Amino acid sequence: MNTQIQTRSSRSTTALGYGACALAGTLWGTGFYFGKIALTQMSVGHMVVYRFFFAMLGLLPALLVRPRRPGLNRKEWGLLLLASFLGIPVQFLIQFYGLSLTTVSHAALMVGTAPVILAIGATIFTHERLDWKGWMALFGSTCGVVLITLSGGHGLAANGPSLVGDMLVVLSVVISLGWILLNRHLMHGHSAMVVTAYGILSGLIMLVLCVVPIDGWPPVHGVSGRVWFALVASGLFCTAATTFLWNWGIHHVPASRAGVFLNIEPALGSILGVELLGDRLGPGAWVGGGLIIAAAVVLTATGRIEAEVILE
Repeated sequence: MNTQIQTRSSRSTTALGYGACALAGTLWGTGFYFGKIALTQMSVGHMVVYRFFFAMLGLLPALLVRPRRPGLNRKEWGLLLLASFLGIPVQFLIQFYGLSLTTVSHAALMVGTAPVILAIGATIFTHERLDWKGWMALFGSTCGVVLITLSGGHGLAANGPSLVGDMLVVLSVVISLGWILLNRHLMHGHSAMVVTAYGILSGLIMLVLCVVPIDGWPPVHGVSGRVWFALVASGLFCTAATTFLWNWGIHHVPASRAGVFLNIEPALGSILGVELLGDRLGPGAWVGGGLIIAAAVVLTATGRIEAEVILE
């Protein structure tokens, strides 16, 4: 009897774990959409500062309800600060500057290269070996990026896709590799909440130090309700909630299988861009996006690469 109860409880927890990962992937998929709305009245720097300010507000209750010391030694603090620097001011400023130069649909599809880039990073830094499926996925994803960047008439329309913008988004995904690997190392000895909360707090401080001397303090007056909603949503839902859901889910399901849900982000992001913002994807972009998402599914479904932290 006890065994049956434990089995049902285990299945229920596993189902909730998959649900948490799926919801995280869905919320991530709205990030570029909200970002594009915020960029109508905000500079890139101010928009990113507000995003992480609201994300930090969302994480504060978890730390205040159960106060805890971070418990990091000097070396670990160094790794946390390096991860935060790469993952927040560097990655996000580059990524959303790229978004300001291209469309939501193109940017979202470019983020679909993340599992492939993570696979390459794991091969280089953790000595994992890709099988033939992995190499085929890498080739297919690369072809997809080429097709997307060559389609859509880059530079011909003021609000259209641009090669520079697309490539900056890909560069930001490459930079995020350092954030992912360093956070993964830190979470071997510390809770996900500690690493996430203190990482976002330190990253927010770095953002302020980078942005304020150049752009001044973020505006408060003259900002529309629509933009405030986009800023709050991108911070609470696309950063704080997704991080919590993903890190909780990944502890209850195999990481390699949970990684499939990361592919919701480029798919949903491109759909939102087309349906709500009027983006146009040419035939090459549709084929390229399909290749990128298919490559990501192959890599994550085979279980060769385990991504324990994703932060977009």
